[in-house]
Parts: sequence; C-alpha cells; structure tokens
Amino acid sequence: MIFLFTDFTRDGPYAGQMQAVLAAAPGVPIIDLMQDAPAFSPKPAAYLLAALAADFPEGSICVGVVDPGVGTARQPVVVEADGRRFIGPGNGLFELVARRAAKTQIRRIDWRPEAMSDSFHGRDLFAPVAAMLAMGNAPDDLLGPQPADGIPGADWPDDLAEIVYADGFGNLMTGLRAEAVPASASLRAGDAIVSPARVFGDAPPDAPFWYVNSCGLVEIAVPSGSAKAILGLALGDTVGIG
Repeated sequence: MIFLFTDFTRDGPYAGQMQAVLAAAPGVPIIDLMQDAPAFSPKPAAYLLAALAADFPEGSICVGVVDPGVGTARQPVVVEADGRRFIGPGNGLFELVARRAAKTQIRRIDWRPEAMSDSFHGRDLFAPVAAMLAMGNAPDDLLGPQPADGIPGADWPDDLAEIVYADGFGNLMTGLRAEAVPASASLRAGDAIVSPARVFGDAPPDAPFWYVNSCGLVEIAVPSGSAKAILGLALGDTVGIG
C-alpha cells in the first residue's frame, strides 16, 4: 500500500493530482494518511510522521511531501527503514523514521521524468517513483548513492518538546514519546501547569491535562474543549517537563 503524508491540506487540487499519478499502480491501495502536516515545517512533521509510521506494514511505501525547498538544491531521496520505503525531499522529513529503524538505507533519486515542474515534485517526481516501486518496474538507474553532503536533521533531538500538531478538536500533539516523560510528571505549557490523566474521562472537566495518545505521543487536551484555544498555544511552542 502507498501512504500519502503532506502539508497540502484538502483544499485545492494537489492531493488529488498526486493520487491520479499513483493510480499508475493499479490494485495498490492508496491511504490518505494526512494532508495537513505542519505546513512548511519538515522538522515537526518528522516527529509526527515517525509516530504514525510505526504501524506501517513491511513492504509499504510512504510519499511524504513537506517541501518548502522544492526546486532548490535539496536532494530527492528514498529512505528504506525496516522494509518500508519513504519517498520525498531530503530535508529531514524522514530523519526520525530512519533514526528509529533497526536497518536503514538512504538513496538519492536520480531518475527524472521527461517533463517536471520546478514547484510540484510531489506530483511529477515522488508519486511516479512510488508507483514504479510499488509495481516493481522501476528502471535500473532510478536510484543513486546516498547524498554526499548529507541530509538535515542529524542534530535534531530524539524527542521534540514542542507542539507539532493541533487537530480539529484543538488537542495539541507534542514531539515527545511516552517514554520521554515520567508518567506522574506535570508539563509546563504556556502559562499553565498541566497534570497527567489516562483518558479524557479521568481528567477534571474543562481543565487541560496531558495523556499518551494512540500513536504514542504526549498530547495536551481539554475534556469537551480546545486546549489550543484555552492555552493559546500554536505549532512550535515549547513544552516543559516537571
């Protein structure tokens, strides 16, 4: 199966254009995983993707496009991590996926289509490569060596103590995995001290709390309310522990 992870949002034609190209792999399911990843921000998106990708089955392909440097010197890559392939820009988006894998290989994409726009490599490069790999008919010269100048992200922390995503309910995901925060610890979020609870029903009504969400990330929420609105936090805001 092919997973799509982008910051395109569901407005406009972009996600649909990529899905149309991926239809060149008939019979391969296309999973619209996320189209509102942190916009223009590969670093927080990398922590979010790594958490979501933990459940990808072996043999799956993920096309990831959070690519503010599209058309510049950044390299297009295929990252193979524990039997799953991630296709997209070499800007750090796949850094945490690769770091947490037991076995990783990073290859530069050398193949180019006959026509490729300067500004939409998701449609013109990454989606065709994903379709070819899914069908097993990729040309021999599709991939080159690992980019010689490296890929950004090597100095990023293993866990990111920042808000990386706000969902439609106003819940605030952080880049912290459960093991990075003691179960009894409080968090400092803006001007608030946030206590832990196991689930929404265990938290005081209308009060912010933190819990470990279903993909293993520390998330700040408010029962029947919006933590984003109540705390006034946004993408990139820092979260303290203790």
